[in-house]
Amino acid sequence: MDRYNFKIVEKKWQKYWEENNSFASKIDKTKKKFYCLEMFPYPSGKIHMGHVRNYTIGDVLARFKALQGFNVLHPMGWDSFGMPAENAARQNNLDPKTWTEENIRTMKAQLKKLGLSIDWGREISTCTPEYYKHQQKFFLELFDKGLVYRKEQYVNWDPVDKTVLANEQVIDGKGWRSGAKVERKKLNQWFFNIKKFSEDLLNSLDKLKNWPNKVKVMQKNWIGKSFGCEIKFKIKSSKDINEIKCFSTRPDTLYGLSFLALSIDHPIAKFYKNNNEFIKFKKKCSSTGTTEESIANAEKIGFKTDLVAINPLDEKIEVPVYFANFVLMDYGLGAVFGCPAHDQRDLDFAIKYNLKVKPVVKPDIEDKVFNIKEKAYTGPGYIFNSSFLNNLRVPDESVVEAIKFLEKNNLGEKKINFRLKDWGISRQRYWGCPIPIIYDEKNNPKKIPEEMLPVELPIIKKLESTGNPLDKKTSWKEITLDNKKYYRETDTLDTFVDSSWYFLRFCSPKNENYGFFKEDIDYWMPVDQYIGGVEHAILHLLYSRFFMRALNFQNENFSIEEPFDGLFTQGMVCHETYKDENNNWLTPDEVKSINGKKVLKNDENKKVFVGPSESMSKSKKNTIDPEKIIENYGADAVRLFILSDSPPEKDIQWSEEGITSSSKFIQKLWKLNLDIQKEILNNSKNDYNEELEKFTNKFIKKMTYDLENFHYNVLIASIHQMHSFLTKEIKKGFTKETLIKNYKKILISINPVLPHFSNECLGMFENKEEIKWPTYEEKFLETDMTTIVIQINGKKKGLHKTKKNLEEADLLKEIEKSLKFTKILNNENIKRKIYIKNKIINFII
Repeated sequence: MDRYNFKIVEKKWQKYWEENNSFASKIDKTKKKFYCLEMFPYPSGKIHMGHVRNYTIGDVLARFKALQGFNVLHPMGWDSFGMPAENAARQNNLDPKTWTEENIRTMKAQLKKLGLSIDWGREISTCTPEYYKHQQKFFLELFDKGLVYRKEQYVNWDPVDKTVLANEQVIDGKGWRSGAKVERKKLNQWFFNIKKFSEDLLNSLDKLKNWPNKVKVMQKNWIGKSFGCEIKFKIKSSKDINEIKCFSTRPDTLYGLSFLALSIDHPIAKFYKNNNEFIKFKKKCSSTGTTEESIANAEKIGFKTDLVAINPLDEKIEVPVYFANFVLMDYGLGAVFGCPAHDQRDLDFAIKYNLKVKPVVKPDIEDKVFNIKEKAYTGPGYIFNSSFLNNLRVPDESVVEAIKFLEKNNLGEKKINFRLKDWGISRQRYWGCPIPIIYDEKNNPKKIPEEMLPVELPIIKKLESTGNPLDKKTSWKEITLDNKKYYRETDTLDTFVDSSWYFLRFCSPKNENYGFFKEDIDYWMPVDQYIGGVEHAILHLLYSRFFMRALNFQNENFSIEEPFDGLFTQGMVCHETYKDENNNWLTPDEVKSINGKKVLKNDENKKVFVGPSESMSKSKKNTIDPEKIIENYGADAVRLFILSDSPPEKDIQWSEEGITSSSKFIQKLWKLNLDIQKEILNNSKNDYNEELEKFTNKFIKKMTYDLENFHYNVLIASIHQMHSFLTKEIKKGFTKETLIKNYKKILISINPVLPHFSNECLGMFENKEEIKWPTYEEKFLETDMTTIVIQINGKKKGLHKTKKNLEEADLLKEIEKSLKFTKILNNENIKRKIYIKNKIINFII
C-alpha cells in the first residue's frame, strides 16, 4: 500500500495487544520489575484530552521498559464511587450503578483505541463489592489499631450535595463539586488519625528523590510544622476562669499584644451559651465554613467577653478577650494572641474594633520612628519597644530568647505544632463504600463481624429524596445480630479512601481473601513511576502516603511506607476559549475563521470573541473530542502531537494545524519505509557505510536518554531528524544486511512513541527473535574531529575545528589558510607558541 492506512493498521495491532494482554502476564520474579501507573480516572462519560496525554506519557514509558527486558505492570482501573454519579442518577432517573458502568464501557472502548499497553486482565473498579470488601477490612484493622475514631465536630457542609467535605475539598469557600458556599455544621463523624504520622510524613519527603520539588514543598506546607511556645495568660474574670493558654510561633512580639482571641468552640464558650448576643454571633460564624481559606477570606468579626488577659511579660499590659471567627479550635489550643502591628489578620480585627496597635519589630535597627497604618509589617528586622528583647534580630534571635524567658519563669513551654488535621472520612451519601460499623440502642459503635463482609450497598433503582438515601432505607439500615437490634452506619467513606490503596490491589486483583498477596506487593511495590496531575499533590498523594503507614503500623507483614518511588506531574492540554455576543461560551466546532477573524459557523455575520487559552474544561466548552480526532487522524498521530512541542510537565496548546502536521509526518515516515524496503530488495554492493552506523548508534543513545528523563518533546524532534537523515542517506545504496540491521534498530527505538506504525514496519521482516531495545556501540559514538581554542596572549580569539591528534606543524598550516586568523595574526611578532593537543593553541606576541 502506497499510503499508510492507519485505520487498518491500528485496528490490527490493537486486536493483537488485547489478545496478548499483558507485559506481566507470565511473571518471572527473578527478573527486574517496573511498575508504571497513571492516576486512574473517574468514569464521567467520555475520555478527554487530559486523559489522552496522561495515559500516552505512561504508555511510552511502559513500552520502553518492556523492550528493555523489565517485567512491566501497567494496569487500569476506575475511581468509580462519588457524588457526580449520584447527582447524575437523580437528574436522569436511573441508579448510579447503571450510569457508572455505562460510562466505564464507553471510556474503556475509547482508551483501547489509543492502543495503550494496558493489562486489562487486572482491571478494577472501586464501586464493586469485590474491591470495597477489602477496604472495609482495612477500615476495621485501623479501627483495632486506634487509627480510626468517631467524634462530634464542626465540619464543612455542602448544602447542595448535602454532604461533609474535607478541608481540601473546599475551594474558595465553595464545594469542589457543587460550587455551593460551604456552611459550618456539627456532626458525629469518622476520622483517620493522620496527625499521628505528621512528623514522619514530613521528614520522609526528603527521601523522595524522584518527586518534583514543587510537590514536596506543597506537602511540606500543608503538613505545616511550626516551632513556637505555649503561653499562659492570667485572666481577670468574675467567672471560674483563671488562665488561658495559646500557642504562638512569635512569642517575641508579646509586647505588641492588643487582644486575645478564642475559637467559638473553646471550652470557655460554655460560660456564654445562654448569652443571646453570643448565640447570634456563633450562628453568624457558622455560615463561613471551617477551612483556613474560607475563614481567611471572610470578614473578621468578634464577640467581646467580660474577660481581661494579662501580658505574661508585663503585668501592666491588660487586654480584652474576644471570641473571633478566624480562630480554629483544631489548630494549637483554639486561642491566639493578637499583635496587630505584625499580622494583617490581627490588624484588620484591631482596626474594626478600635484596638491598640503597637509596633515591636522594625526593618532597620537605626530607624528612629516606625509606625503601622493599614498594612502590618511581617518581615525580618529588629525588636524594639520590648524591654529585655530590644535590638535582638528577628526572628532567629528574638524568638529563642523570648521562649527561654517564658520557660525560665514558668510562663510558657516550647512546643512543636502541625497544621495537618485528622482526615474526616464520613460522607452523607449513597454512592460510596459502606462503613462496616453498627450501633446499639445507646448509639455505641460495634464492628461488623468479618465473615459478614462486604457490607454491600442496597439496590436503589431511583434516587428521589435529597440527602443520603441510606437514612431512609429502613430494611437495610436495621440489622439483628446475636438476637440484638442494631442499626447500620449510613455514612459512606470519602472516595479518597478508595484511591489511597488501589495501587496495592493492582498487584493482586484476584485475591478474594485479602486486598493483596504479600509476595505480590513485596515484588511490585513501590510503584516505580506514578503519573498524574499536580492538582492531586495534597489530597490524593498525601492520603496514599498516610494509608501505607497506617497499614504498616503494628504490622510485621507490611513494610511499605512510601507508595510511589517516582512521581511525574504532567501539564494540562489547553485550547482557546470562545464567547458569542451574548457572553455565552462556544465550542470550537461552532467557530470558524474568515480572513483571520473568528465568526460563528452558522452565521458569519456574528462575531466571536476569543478568550485566553485555558485548560480544556466542559464548563468553558473549549474541549476537543479525542475519539473524533483518533477516528480522523489515527492514534499514532495523536500520540505524536500530544508529546510534541511542550515538555510533558508543561501545558500544551491544542491546535488543528498541529494534529494535521503529525498525521502528515507519519505518512512521510511511511513513504520512507517503502523506499527503504525497495533499497533492501535492491541489495546494493556497497557493503558498509560508517555514517549510517554512527547515526543509528547516536540515535539509540539519544532516544534512550530522552525516554528515561521524560524529554519526550526532544525525542519527537529526534524522530524528525531521523526522517531527514535517512531520506537522504538511503540514496547512497547499502547491502540488504546493513540496511535491515540499522533500520530495525531505529524502528524499535521509535516503537514506544509510534507503536502501531513501528510494529507494522517491523512486521515486514521475518522476526524470529524477540524484539528487544537496541544497545549502542561506543566506538560509533566517538568522533575523529575536535575543536581547538585559538588564543593570543591567553585571550580567546576563536575556535578551529579539525581532525584529532593533529601535529602542531599541520595545525599551523590549517590556521594560516584561515582568512579570519591570518587577519588577527597579520604582522604580529610571534615570540612562541603553546600547543596542547586536541585542546588549545596560544600565540604569545
